[in-house]
Amino acid sequence: MTRNTAPRGTRNVLLDLGFDDAKELSAKAALALKLNELIDKRALSQTEAAAVIGMTQPKVSQVRRYQLQNISLERLMRALVSLDQHVEIVVEPARRPQARGISVAA
Repeated sequence: MTRNTAPRGTRNVLLDLGFDDAKELSAKAALALKLNELIDKRALSQTEAAAVIGMTQPKVSQVRRYQLQNISLERLMRALVSLDQHVEIVVEPARRPQARGISVAA
């Protein structure tokens, strides 16, 4: 029996799947996850959340479903600030060339 050897993956499934903007998508997903947690914690409806964070209800629906193609990182960060969160952006040299990009720690 032969064993298929798959290429070793990264910690980023989007990068492994070949998405050109994988790091940005991962950052958006992390911010959306935190935003969704806060909406759930406050038991807000989509309409209520939209009023608080300054998005339309359809945009909130997209965030709730992690359909983030048409929502910017900046917009997600502003939404988190609207929910009394502190968002910090840190710029530092990449330790190795492959490490450059965007990441979110929540």
